[in-house]
Amino acid sequence: MARTVGVARVLSLPCRPTPTPSLASATARPRASRTAVGTASFSSSQAVQQSFRGQTPGLPRLMASLPRTRAPYSTSAPSQSNKFVYNVAASYIAKGRAYDPSTHVFQFNPYNRVQPPKAGRGKASRPESGQDAFFVSRLGAAPGEVALGVADGVGGWMDSGVDPADFSHAFCDYMAASAVAATATTGRTGKALTARQLMQKGYEAVCHDRAIKAGGSTAIVGLLTAEGLLEVANLGDSGFILLRLNGVHAASEPQTHAFNTPYQLSVVPPSMLLRAAAFGGAQLMDQPRDAEVTRHRLRHGDVLVFASDGLWDNLFNQDVLRIVSRTMARAGAWASTERGVQVASDLRPYTALGETNTPASSHATLQSMLATEIVSAAKAASVNRKLDGPFAKEVKKYYPHEVWHGGKEDDICTVVVLVSEEEAPAKAKL
Repeated sequence: MARTVGVARVLSLPCRPTPTPSLASATARPRASRTAVGTASFSSSQAVQQSFRGQTPGLPRLMASLPRTRAPYSTSAPSQSNKFVYNVAASYIAKGRAYDPSTHVFQFNPYNRVQPPKAGRGKASRPESGQDAFFVSRLGAAPGEVALGVADGVGGWMDSGVDPADFSHAFCDYMAASAVAATATTGRTGKALTARQLMQKGYEAVCHDRAIKAGGSTAIVGLLTAEGLLEVANLGDSGFILLRLNGVHAASEPQTHAFNTPYQLSVVPPSMLLRAAAFGGAQLMDQPRDAEVTRHRLRHGDVLVFASDGLWDNLFNQDVLRIVSRTMARAGAWASTERGVQVASDLRPYTALGETNTPASSHATLQSMLATEIVSAAKAASVNRKLDGPFAKEVKKYYPHEVWHGGKEDDICTVVVLVSEEEAPAKAKL
């Protein structure tokens, strides 16, 4: 079921910057039943591959590499002197393709260089994520802050002969490049770059890209600071959840104009607007300023899941929580104690990328296992014709007489962040 196309920009007009209003802090509302993508910077058009195998990818290998003694579990509150480290991995699969966790995975390395987007980017360089795209980028020159996001191309554009993937992948390319070029971020002198502004920069770049004749996508963008702060801008039905100590701590809500019609950023050719004007019909004019913005303070051991609607249409938040809790517990990163669920005080043995300085390597990490386990479950649910998922329940809500059972086949893309708070090194005495 392709989603309805909306309008946000006309090619014949100059793409003028859209003023970004001041952002008020907000608490994420509980998620409705459904919600729709590194090196120093990585976007999904710079595809990389990783190798590890098994039903729970790399878990035996990861467990074998851990210290024999169980890590003590942290119960202390976050310290202002400590630094936050963000361990990021992504996994993805296109609709109608077989999922292989050994290849459909990416691990972020903040120390690798980013290549700026180029005109005429080749489709062969994209990962097998279909119309979904993602990016993970260092935010500014320092490796301690991270920008990431997921964009889901609106499939309705295919009816007009447009490949929605061109928009979504270029959009993520430009956001990745803008993030790594940022010079003023939170905690430094000057005005902070916001998640909405990063979305705006990427959108304007797509509007000025002559290779993008038409198209549209939803978007969710997150900025993570060295002080443990997360800002999220969500436009459309992609979404995120924040999991903490075996619970859903926060979640985004989908933004939709109507059933299966999410908010979306678009580039619309003048000829299409003329036809719409002649035959009638309202045009959707969604902009980055329409994105809902939320802010969250993170803690050691938190798990963030950003994903396209290919995940949220097939798994409920509690399904994702169960997968994450099971994987974290089996690895020993979360443990049930007399004081409740606790986090291992040192997560570095679980998250280390290994000796190779590449965005992805054969060394499995806990963050990559989380990403592949989630996508594997979503893929299985999408082709299950007996167990109704979130999308099926939405169909029954809006169209009681419509017969729809099981999951919803779609592209699936998820970016997972495992938050680690590390003690700041002691200052040497003179």
